[in-house]
Amino acid sequence: MTTTPLRIGVVGLGVISRFYLAALDRAPGLELAAVCDLRDEALEPHRAATPCFTDHRHMLAQAALDAIVVNVPNDAHADVCRDALAAGCAVCVEKPLALTAASGRELAELARRRETVLFTAFHRRYNDNVLALLRALPPDVPVASLTVRYLEKIEEHVGQDRWYLDPARCGGGCVADNGPNAFDLARLLLGEVAVDSSTVTRDGDGTDRQAVVRLTSAAGIPATVELDWSYPRGEVKDVTVHLADGTRHHADMLAGHDSFKSSLWHEYEGILGAFTEAVRSGDPGGDTARGGLAALELVAAAYAAEHPLAGAR
Repeated sequence: MTTTPLRIGVVGLGVISRFYLAALDRAPGLELAAVCDLRDEALEPHRAATPCFTDHRHMLAQAALDAIVVNVPNDAHADVCRDALAAGCAVCVEKPLALTAASGRELAELARRRETVLFTAFHRRYNDNVLALLRALPPDVPVASLTVRYLEKIEEHVGQDRWYLDPARCGGGCVADNGPNAFDLARLLLGEVAVDSSTVTRDGDGTDRQAVVRLTSAAGIPATVELDWSYPRGEVKDVTVHLADGTRHHADMLAGHDSFKSSLWHEYEGILGAFTEAVRSGDPGGDTARGGLAALELVAAAYAAEHPLAGAR
């Protein structure tokens, strides 16, 4: 039986959009039906093949979409998601779901009322090395502790999307930007977690550039999340699991992906695969709905628990 392709619109053609567009091009059952960006120069490469819009509301009204990918700056996530959900259009939104937990709760409630999928894209949960770690963990040996590290020099990653460096638009610094991916991995491995403490280093402008956030799972398992926006030596993205029998399991998310950002190609295919499954199942609930809000709540809790590192600059 042939399944009609899902018509997808992409809102925002910034630095991450190329991974979505490549994944859409390879994904069975998905059709790129429209693109939207405020900038004419971003739309120009698409004009010959794809309907182009400079207003997402016009795109939602005119393009007969089943779903949209929201890839706009963080401060615009909530508005675009709200409009799409109100129109009954399923949403895959880049992390974070919104700038605040209150906005995230509003969106989650709207999705519930509209019975529409609201899916936050946490690309690291689809990383091949993370998935291999999950498969390797013995089911009968408890986890004793967990560490997630997300270390990079942010200026090397933002490309032309300089809004990342504006805390008002990004939602903060490393805790708001990298924290959601790291917190989501902790939840993936441990279930629900809560913040115990947060030690933060801020720069002269008050932006959080480093943080160590300590979490505890509902079962009492400790986890440490290390975040750095000023890491001087390339990047480190990894997960280490210590088991109760003394063994250690490690996943380097960048291993086997030697060029810059090359791990994102397969991770974004994983995102769209999971999003498609959620839309086609007709079930807007599950962890895809909870995960985006949970990450926002953990970001808010990390900032609320913050105490500065001695000698922070």
